[in-house]
Amino acid sequence: MNNLDDYRFQSHELLLELDAATTNLMMLVSARQLEGTLWNEATYRQKLAYEAWATFLNSPKIDPMPMLDGRAAGSYGPSAD
Repeated sequence: MNNLDDYRFQSHELLLELDAATTNLMMLVSARQLEGTLWNEATYRQKLAYEAWATFLNSPKIDPMPMLDGRAAGSYGPSAD
C-alpha cells in the first residue's frame, strides 16, 4: 500500500467516527435529551472525533513528488516497486 492509500484509509476511518459521533448528537437533539450523562458522553465523543480529524488534516503532508516523477520516496533514484 502506498502513502496515498494509507492517507485515504486513515482519513476514511476518522471521518466515519466523526460522522457517527455527530449523528449520535443529532439523534439526542431530536429526542430532546440535551442534558445528563448521555449528552455529556456524546458531546465529548464528538469533540474528540473532531479534534482527531483536525489534527490529521494539519499533520505533515506526504511528499507527492515520488508519485509524480517515479522515484522512490526519500530517494533520488527510480521507484522501488
